[in-house]
Amino acid sequence: MASSQKKILSALILFIFKFMFKHPWALLFLLLIPVGWYSFEVFIARPALSFHGTPQAQSWLAPSTWTRVLRSDAFMVGYSDIRGNPLWVTYKIKTIPKGAQRLKRPSGFKTDWRSFNEVKHADYTGSGYDRGHMAPNYAISILFGKAAQIETFFMTNITPQKPKLNRKLWQRLEAAEISHFTQFSKEVWVTTGTVFTGKTKTLKNASHVDIPSAFYKIYAAQSHNNTIKVLAFLMPQNVKGNEPLDQFVVSIDKVEEVTGLDFFSELEDTLEDSLEASINPKPWKLIEVSTRPSRF
Repeated sequence: MASSQKKILSALILFIFKFMFKHPWALLFLLLIPVGWYSFEVFIARPALSFHGTPQAQSWLAPSTWTRVLRSDAFMVGYSDIRGNPLWVTYKIKTIPKGAQRLKRPSGFKTDWRSFNEVKHADYTGSGYDRGHMAPNYAISILFGKAAQIETFFMTNITPQKPKLNRKLWQRLEAAEISHFTQFSKEVWVTTGTVFTGKTKTLKNASHVDIPSAFYKIYAAQSHNNTIKVLAFLMPQNVKGNEPLDQFVVSIDKVEEVTGLDFFSELEDTLEDSLEASINPKPWKLIEVSTRPSRF
């Protein structure tokens, strides 16, 4: 740093200290800003983007399950700077409005300034893995607009997925959630993310990006009489892509077991236990879309 810059910085710091000494109320005001922001995030903004609580690490003794919450306008990410992956993403969808226009797909992916490891578009190039969206481009863009769509292309929302999973099986499930599951509920909450089991590999051009062994999706919807229905999937990387969707239905308990996360923690305990142990795809009429082909 040049001597002139040091002098300016020193003068600025000295001015701030003198101002605070003469006007102690200003210090209190500055302290209230982060407190107010944090309160807004925790008690208003984040609950609006999650179903009965954001996913939480089951044990603070497992750093690989720690996340930082990155909130966007239409979805929320639990990002792991350790793994270079979103461990969970939550968003809410509904029936697509009549006349809604499909938006053009952005040309590339963007590094998220909020991430510490600064995963880049090029990190995936030549890796053999697709840049797989967790909050989906199509549903978010058509329901929430261009700005929200661009945020789905932040690398904090992206994870390595094998092409047959990303372009076929995962694409089929994303199509079912927006075009089929939303027909039976006013709104559907989605929690999705990554699973890491066994010895974890990394992208060959980016050792700071772990490759998941599987992925999960959890759907939840609440009726007018407050009855809640849930549906969970667990899909491994190594799939052919044409398997029936119902082949991958599991309980939420199973997803919690393999992820080390706790879902819906703000539900009453008895109800939470009952929902998370259940496996019941019938209310979602999954059989009607289980074997629909992919677009690719």
